[in-house]
Amino acid sequence: MSDDHYFTAQPASADERRVIPVTLAGYDIDVETAPGIFSPGHVDAGTGVLLRYLPTPPAGDLLDLGCGWGPIALTAALANPQTRVTAVDVNERALDLLRRNTERIGSRHELGAITATTPDAVAVDARFDAIWSNPPIRIGKPALHDLLTAWIPRLKPGGEAHLVVQKNLGADSLATWITAQRDEVGPWGHLEKLGSSKGFRVLRLTRAG
Repeated sequence: MSDDHYFTAQPASADERRVIPVTLAGYDIDVETAPGIFSPGHVDAGTGVLLRYLPTPPAGDLLDLGCGWGPIALTAALANPQTRVTAVDVNERALDLLRRNTERIGSRHELGAITATTPDAVAVDARFDAIWSNPPIRIGKPALHDLLTAWIPRLKPGGEAHLVVQKNLGADSLATWITAQRDEVGPWGHLEKLGSSKGFRVLRLTRAG
């Protein structure tokens, strides 16, 4: 890894592309990655844990928050071609990789629509049936809280957010914080701890309404 943070908008490291094999939604596929993004060499452990706990993606709108090169977005689109994925990241290199991976995999498999974009390019009135995320814990607690406050209220009533958080990086304190949050609708919803594996905890929030 370079000294870039994966949440850097324009990584300074050399953009040296390579193709790696991964398995997503039961498909053995090749994806393009590069330095300067999150987990460029493999599907990271936290995302791997999250993917094992996720339900069938909805035939509707799904948000991948902090998409990287695309393991979550691509899993959703492969698992249900009727899913429309909005994949957001501040890292422009990661977004380019996901666009290229969408084109690469879409030429071989039926794939739901994936829009890879920066957060500020998402329409302010966009609402989602589901949010799937391995959120960027290392941006710090205040920034993480701001991030979730910006996106969790965009869940449609009854929609579900699935998050994976490393236990020793504050999964339980984050769960307590989420449970206490309210907006103009009322409490964000009902939070459950679905399970733990490899030092990670998977949380499911069902939106109130």
